[in-house]
Amino acid sequence: MAQLLKGAAVATSLCEDLLPRINKLVQAHITPTLAVIRVGEDAGALSYERAAQKRADKLGCKLKVYAFDEDVSQQQLITQITKINEDSSIHGCLLFRPLPKTLDERLICNTLLPQKDVDGITQGSLYGVFAGQKVGFAPCTAQACMAMLDYYGIDICGKHVCVIGRSLVIGRPVSMLAQHRNATVTMCHSKTKDLTKHLQAADIIIAALGHARFVTSNMVLEHQTLIDVGINWDASAQKLVGDVDFEHVEPKVCAITPVPGGIGSITTTILMQHVVEAAEIQQVLKA
Repeated sequence: MAQLLKGAAVATSLCEDLLPRINKLVQAHITPTLAVIRVGEDAGALSYERAAQKRADKLGCKLKVYAFDEDVSQQQLITQITKINEDSSIHGCLLFRPLPKTLDERLICNTLLPQKDVDGITQGSLYGVFAGQKVGFAPCTAQACMAMLDYYGIDICGKHVCVIGRSLVIGRPVSMLAQHRNATVTMCHSKTKDLTKHLQAADIIIAALGHARFVTSNMVLEHQTLIDVGINWDASAQKLVGDVDFEHVEPKVCAITPVPGGIGSITTTILMQHVVEAAEIQQVLKA
C-alpha cells in the first residue's frame, strides 16, 4: 500500500509560515489583497474562487471578485486589469482561463503587470520560470507540486522525473521547476510513443494531462512516487477522479496523491503565498 501524500497537511504548514508575515504586513496597515477576474459562471472557476475565498478568510487576507458576462468586450477586461495594475491596495490578480474565443487571451493576460501576476499567466512570469529568474510568479499548481514533494521529504535532486502534459499552466512550468532543482526531466504527452517505457524509467511521475484515469497500473513500478494533478468529473461514478487510476495504481506504487485531497488545497495556499509575497515586495519598493 502506497504512502498517501495528502494536501491538507502541506497547506496547514504553508499557512503557519504565512501567518507571521501577514501579521507584519497588517501592522504596517497593509492587508494582502487578491483581485479575481472571472468571465461567465464556469463551475470549475466558481469552485476555485470559493476555495480561494475560504483560504483568504482563514489567513486574514482580502479577495475582490470582478465578475463579467460571457459577452464582455476585450476593452472592458483590459480596462479592469489596468485599474488593478494601478491600484496599490491590490497586490495580486488571478484571471480565470480560458477566456471566450472572441477575446485575445494572450493580449489580455499580458496587460497584467508581472509583479501582480500571482498565477504565472504573463510572458514576464513565464520567462522567470524558464530562465530561473525572480520575475513574477510561477503557476500555482506547478509550484504546489514542488511544495508537496518538499513537505514529504522527497528529494528530486538527481532523480528522474517524468511529466505527462505540456501545457503552460502545469506541464512545462513544473518541468522547469524540477530542472531548477537538478532533476532530470522527461516530458511526455498523449501522443508520446512507448509512453509506458518512459514512465517506468522515472522515479517520480507528475500526471497533468487532464484525462481521467489515464495512468494505469501496468504503466508504473513499485518504487515510484506519483503526483496526480488531474481533476476530472466521472459522470458514471458521479465523483472527481484524477489522471491516475488511483484504485488500481495505489496498491502498487511507493507514494501517491489522492484526488480529491491532494494538490488542490496546496494550490490555493500557494496562490495566497504569492499574494503575500507580492505585498511584501511592493511594500519594500514603496519604502
